[in-house]
Amino acid sequence: MTSYPHMLRPLDLGFTTLKNRVLMGSMHTNLEERGDWNRVAAFYAARAKGGAGLIVTGGMAPNAEGGVFPGASGLFTAEDIAHHRMVTDRVHEEGGKIAMQILHAGRYAYGPDCVAPSAIKSPISPFPPKELDEAGIEKQIADIATAAAHAREAGYDGVEVMGSEGYFLNQFLVTHTNRREDRWGGSYENRMRLPVEVMKRVRAAVGEDFIVIFRLSMIDLVPNGSTHEEVVQLARAIEAAGANILNTGIGWHEARVPTIATSVPRAGFAWVTKKLMGKVGIPVITSNRINTPQVAEELLAEGCADMVSLARPFLADPDFVAKAEAGRADLIAPCIACNQACLDHTFQGKVSSCLVNPRAGHETELVIDKAETPRRIAVVGAGPAGLSCAITAAQRGHDVTLFEQADEIGGQLNMARKVPGKEEFDGLVDWFAAMVAEAGVTLQLGTRADAEVLAGFDAVVVATGVLPRDPQIPGQDHPKVLSYVDVLRGAAEVGPRVAVVGAGGIGFDVSEFLVTGKSPTVDLPEWLREWGVTDPEQARSGLAPEGPQPEPAAREVVLLQRKAEKVGKRLGKTTGWIHRAALMLKGVKMKAGVSYERIDDAGLHILRDGKPELIACDTVVLCAGQESLRTLADALAGAEVHVIGGADVAAELDAKRAIDQGVRLAAGL
Repeated sequence: MTSYPHMLRPLDLGFTTLKNRVLMGSMHTNLEERGDWNRVAAFYAARAKGGAGLIVTGGMAPNAEGGVFPGASGLFTAEDIAHHRMVTDRVHEEGGKIAMQILHAGRYAYGPDCVAPSAIKSPISPFPPKELDEAGIEKQIADIATAAAHAREAGYDGVEVMGSEGYFLNQFLVTHTNRREDRWGGSYENRMRLPVEVMKRVRAAVGEDFIVIFRLSMIDLVPNGSTHEEVVQLARAIEAAGANILNTGIGWHEARVPTIATSVPRAGFAWVTKKLMGKVGIPVITSNRINTPQVAEELLAEGCADMVSLARPFLADPDFVAKAEAGRADLIAPCIACNQACLDHTFQGKVSSCLVNPRAGHETELVIDKAETPRRIAVVGAGPAGLSCAITAAQRGHDVTLFEQADEIGGQLNMARKVPGKEEFDGLVDWFAAMVAEAGVTLQLGTRADAEVLAGFDAVVVATGVLPRDPQIPGQDHPKVLSYVDVLRGAAEVGPRVAVVGAGGIGFDVSEFLVTGKSPTVDLPEWLREWGVTDPEQARSGLAPEGPQPEPAAREVVLLQRKAEKVGKRLGKTTGWIHRAALMLKGVKMKAGVSYERIDDAGLHILRDGKPELIACDTVVLCAGQESLRTLADALAGAEVHVIGGADVAAELDAKRAIDQGVRLAAGL
């Protein structure tokens, strides 16, 4: 008897059946643009083998002007079709089904030839779009239909028409971006004409026995977006036009509400999808922050949707469904929604991967094979670098002992998991523990490894992490001065007025920790209030008229940095704005371009713009960077020693780099 009967139940679409209710949602990986189609095929085949009921590719451009960026991949030529056939063949060989997403970016296209319903520039692109005339609109419709026909020719089982997240079709739907006065604008019937016509033409192009999904924005989260009544009206029209499935899109890319980051509650928008259930006659998919089989099962059992969409969880673990089916959900590598190796990479033009699983997107290059000659390997330090190295080395057949001087594994992750909004790190530490046991690693907790203890091993991996850097501020030995380590580990009392020295990732985390009482990430109604989200039946676009209403800050905090640049500028490309906005909602003051003069009974004395200032405070928290802790490596002269993680490079606390280093080292040991 399975623990996930709803999730694993097949879905009969009439002409074809999906083997379960799990969709691998679309993610743009930048793989297709690399031109290595074996690599693309390996990526999708791994997810098909891992049990996804239906896979949706990253967005393929229907034409040059609709590409997310110049040179974006699409199915334009016979050669393109042949390349995609390599992908679909490999997926089918693994027993999977795959649909191609057709994505026209409209004014979001990052290029000078972008087009839109009206010439209104997007706030996330420097290029003003050209307003389409009648002939231009007809060209876009025809090109989307042609892309669908080419997808069928390339062996895809279906297509997903992207109509959400503020892309081209979504732009026609709302007065926020559509100011036209012809038959494509004005009334809602006119504004929804384009997506409905596109759906009709796509269905005509592919025939009846082909999956056509329409991804519909069910809550726009931008001013002058759709009402719920309009969403239902569109959904019914799209169904009548020939769609087999409706998928959920949440929020536009320019919305100032987080939708897929770590701090968003799990399944935080499933209630939006549920509002459409029973109002259409075709299956409906819910999405966003569904990252465990248990969450997926509960949503389906509660009638929130007919299917669930998991995108980045399939980066973290391609075998998500297979492990759930086998009763080993504890071994599913968890997506922590950090965005660091997926979305951040996408927007930097890099291949998307995963912090937790560096092999994602690199399946043909980062291969974990059995070692020809098993060796005795010691790994010192059970933080993310040491854990990933020990587990991977043991999986390859090496005899691995993992030493950790603390009485628990996790290293710096155990501080990160204390920060409100980072509750997903609990699951990451639990997964590491399960994998250490599964891989057969010998774990020695509470053990300080030295040269004598490590004698006899064939190789030693030093992953001893970092120490807080000494900022050398006069008066830093004052009783009111604490390290971020003391604060996050709860080892010291913090006063009501706090100065935080250092505005990197740790400074932001500490500030969040200090101003937040109960974490809204584990209280959905509170989280929705904090970000100003409400029922779209009550307010157009789901934006609360009163705006964000966060709980009062637990403390007064001033966050300071030496660099004379925007505070938080160097945070994650796609999440930095969230951290800045969250602290601003709590009234945190941010000061850049400061130099630290001294700390005394009055507080922290600084210079800014050449003028002295006093930050009157009860506590000063030092978050001034880290230094590598590598004394052990230096003491092991003559042995085979490898240094990874923070012990190698101490720039910020970078779990992405640490885990990647650990896996790659172990793959070659």
